Amino acid sequence: MKVVLFCGGQGMRMRDYSDTLPKPMVPIGPRPILWHLMKYYAHFGHHDFVLCLGYKGGVIKEYFLDYREEMSNDFVLTEGGGVQLLGRDIDSWRITFVDTGLHANVGTRLWSVRRFVENEEIFLANYADGLSDLPLDEVIARLRDSDKACAFVTVRPSQTFHVVTADEDGTVTGIDAAGAGDLWVNGGFFVMRPRVFDYMRPGEELVEEPFRRMIEAGDLMTVRYDGFWVGMDTFKDRQRLDDLYAGGTAPWQVWRRGEQT
Repeated sequence: MKVVLFCGGQGMRMRDYSDTLPKPMVPIGPRPILWHLMKYYAHFGHHDFVLCLGYKGGVIKEYFLDYREEMSNDFVLTEGGGVQLLGRDIDSWRITFVDTGLHANVGTRLWSVRRFVENEEIFLANYADGLSDLPLDEVIARLRDSDKACAFVTVRPSQTFHVVTADEDGTVTGIDAAGAGDLWVNGGFFVMRPRVFDYMRPGEELVEEPFRRMIEAGDLMTVRYDGFWVGMDTFKDRQRLDDLYAGGTAPWQVWRRGEQT
């Protein structure tokens, strides 16, 4: 099952990274968030990736062309400086790199790579800027059982903002943390059938006009997930993910479950 990753957006609006790296290449520990997400998909058996490149796409290409397995695997340094790897990361991965435009929106990027997925029964897609321990197989099964064109995951917002309700005269009737009420947001994890392209037109943003057409046709569904999810939009988000990694408690590293400590 192919995995389309939207890697073409601008860099993060945070110190140290915005001018040098596209957001998917911002590091969590020794590896970029993109690597963590690809490891997550590979854990569920999905190793065929299509990267939709844009802003600083060359940085992503160079990273994989110069990939060093020893940076995240145990190894033996032999006499004479040779390296004997005791594990590997990406030897089973197949990665297609596609330049989809510097300023293109997500819908345009997906439309640009449709030739790579249009013969798939189902394909996966992701914004490539958030991590979760979502049980992916269950979401795929939900789409298969429904026969709808697209399922996307909704999650509790991780940002620390407040939702305010008020009467027409401005009298405040409630103020709650974003995650406390019945508020769900797009988590950026998509499971799709190729007929989503029937709802799309060139230049449209995916979750606007195409999603509205799917809603009108009753062909769109969501799967709510109340577990771990963090979208990396701010320095604070990145720091939270980095701290979890450094502490050995990164929930999204589903591939490490069952390992001996």
